[in-house]
Amino acid sequence: MNKISIYLRESYRELIEKVTWPTWTQLQQSTVIVLVATLLITGVVWVMDLVAQQALKFIYSLF
Repeated sequence: MNKISIYLRESYRELIEKVTWPTWTQLQQSTVIVLVATLLITGVVWVMDLVAQQALKFIYSLF
């Protein structure tokens, strides 16, 4: 039980003293970057899906 309490105490100390938490502005900027990247990647995958669908339709129409 002593090892668990030492681990918890050290973990708490590390979170309080050693971790640099982002500011509210940094957090908002990171969120916007993630949202924009997600939308871009979604768009690229959507276009790739449309191209593949049309290519397969063309290939199937040949047979």
